[in-house]
Amino acid sequence: MAQLWGGRFTKKTDDLVYRFNASISFDQRFLKEDIEGSKAHVQMLAKQGIITQPEREQIVKGLEEIYKDTVEGRLEITEEYEDVHSFVEANLIDRIGDAGKKLHTGRSRNDQVALDMRLYTRSIVKDTDSELKELLSALLKIISENTETYMPGFTHLQKAQPVTLAHHLSAYFEMFVRDRGRMKDIYERMNYCPLGAGALAGTTYPLDRDYTAKLLDFYGPTRNSMDSVSDRDYLIEYLSAAATIMMHLSRFSEEIIIWNSNEYGFVELDDTYSTGSSIMPQKKNPDIAELVRGKTGRVYGALMSLLTTMKGIPLAYNKDMQEDKEMAFDAMDTVRGCIRLFTGMVSSMNFNKERMARSAMKGFTNATDAADYLVNKGVPFRDAHGIIGRLVLYCIERDKSIEDLSLDELKSICDKFEDDIYEAVSLKTCVENRLTTGAPSPKVMRDVIRVYEDYLNTDAGMK
Repeated sequence: MAQLWGGRFTKKTDDLVYRFNASISFDQRFLKEDIEGSKAHVQMLAKQGIITQPEREQIVKGLEEIYKDTVEGRLEITEEYEDVHSFVEANLIDRIGDAGKKLHTGRSRNDQVALDMRLYTRSIVKDTDSELKELLSALLKIISENTETYMPGFTHLQKAQPVTLAHHLSAYFEMFVRDRGRMKDIYERMNYCPLGAGALAGTTYPLDRDYTAKLLDFYGPTRNSMDSVSDRDYLIEYLSAAATIMMHLSRFSEEIIIWNSNEYGFVELDDTYSTGSSIMPQKKNPDIAELVRGKTGRVYGALMSLLTTMKGIPLAYNKDMQEDKEMAFDAMDTVRGCIRLFTGMVSSMNFNKERMARSAMKGFTNATDAADYLVNKGVPFRDAHGIIGRLVLYCIERDKSIEDLSLDELKSICDKFEDDIYEAVSLKTCVENRLTTGAPSPKVMRDVIRVYEDYLNTDAGMK
């Protein structure tokens, strides 16, 4: 068992205790970050005269060789090591001798693991932001091509008013833009370096924390050493943002699942993003959308797990905080995998535009426009609302739509109806006349699309 402590102990750690305490099985993800942080640390130590330049060169070379050998399979990370930090340091000492023992000067595993987790999460934040941008680009292509693709808009899962596919998907575009904004916010708050905080109270060595922070591309060092080693706010924020992303993806998935059903038939998923049934040969199942919807709970669970872990921890570091990793790693993998799969699924979907338009026509989505027509003829809105309610009931009893009725039938309910009612309640008129900011008319949507294009072209997300 390779461990970085033991001088104070007279007995060997129980094997079960050692395995329970060890984190090598999951924190080996930090190899790159641990090497990066260690290289920056020894560069700073040499600059401050704490170690010599030849020692710095020897350590840096040894660290780079360990990383290369591990990545290329010549060196294996095994469970004889307690964690990734002991793996790196033990192998460094084996390779370069006493100089390797100076690597940990002025550093604790507490600030070391805090740095590794922060570096890793920062990388994940950037990657998540990039993947959201790819999803937005895929959505924008569909939006741009469907400003006049009519479909029913829903409330309470009932047909409400006519919109366009562009307008409907624009709602999700807005959600994912906000998700990118959260990534940017997290990055801005978290991008400060905890290295040099020591175990909790700094160190008597003359460290240059600003220099270390600069080498690792942080804005600067963290300001309080106790907070530095016990802070996981940035990870909780990422998991919260990830949970919100998954909620958005899950809502979108739910709609795709409904739209893909035989009853709706609005979309057909590409064969590459569908599966069949082992017994029913006619089936084409929306498995990716269903799995995205299902995996949302995993990400919620990771957020709740970490919040629960952190809620009762006194300052500063406690071993409980080792529980910040496994479920967080799973959530990171899950949300990023779901974004990538969802992007591919959406990009390859086919929309049944005629069926969407027919659905809008058959669901009285133009009822509000019919009421507005009467208002423009001098009927008070509340009276117009009641008249159109009776008209809809008349249509339901005869299995007709408003536009199917003859003018005589319309006048039998209200004498204000004239020939121009048919144009007034057409899908085209209903959508095109909605010109307020945020409405679905093609004119408004073309303006929105230009804003979206500028947003993506200027990369207004996280830098």
